[in-house]
Amino acid sequence: MAIKIYTKTGDTGTTSLIGGTKVPKSHLRIESYGTVDELNSNIGFANDLIQHERSNFMLKEIQDRLFTIGSSLACDPEKEPLMKIPDLKESDILLLETEIDKMNEELPPMKSFILPGGHMAVSSLHICRCVCRRSERICVLLDQENIFVDPLVIKYLNRLSDYLFVLSRYIGHVLQVAEIPWKPRINE
Repeated sequence: MAIKIYTKTGDTGTTSLIGGTKVPKSHLRIESYGTVDELNSNIGFANDLIQHERSNFMLKEIQDRLFTIGSSLACDPEKEPLMKIPDLKESDILLLETEIDKMNEELPPMKSFILPGGHMAVSSLHICRCVCRRSERICVLLDQENIFVDPLVIKYLNRLSDYLFVLSRYIGHVLQVAEIPWKPRINE
């Protein structure tokens, strides 16, 4: 028998965290893991546009980590120790840093800010970077509001946005797409 996708339990504007705690759908915790889900979907789209084996592998790994982060954010922190929620590890952040360093070795130094664009794959990675920064801001706000968020989540999202920026430059480099420098208009 197929599982029904609709339960009708959210029709009144509430939902349940992992662990059963009911919260309004407007709760900051729901916004946090919803935005991580949006990021994950955008990364899947970007990955479909990229034909670079190492980058494809990394983006799949990142999607897996984002499910881990989403699980952590969707869980009632008071009940999480009793549950088997996957953990984020410091090694996940080190992997991003290693990949950033490898890509930067092949990239020319930046001499100005660059505008997103030039190729669908490059543009899609910039969209991912922006959604990632929003995810990070929401998680920081959770922390500032004294709503528990694992500090590694914030650190990972911060590093991930750096990775996505460098990856956008790297994919452009691989595709031989010229970067678009920002030329600020100066009023005279």
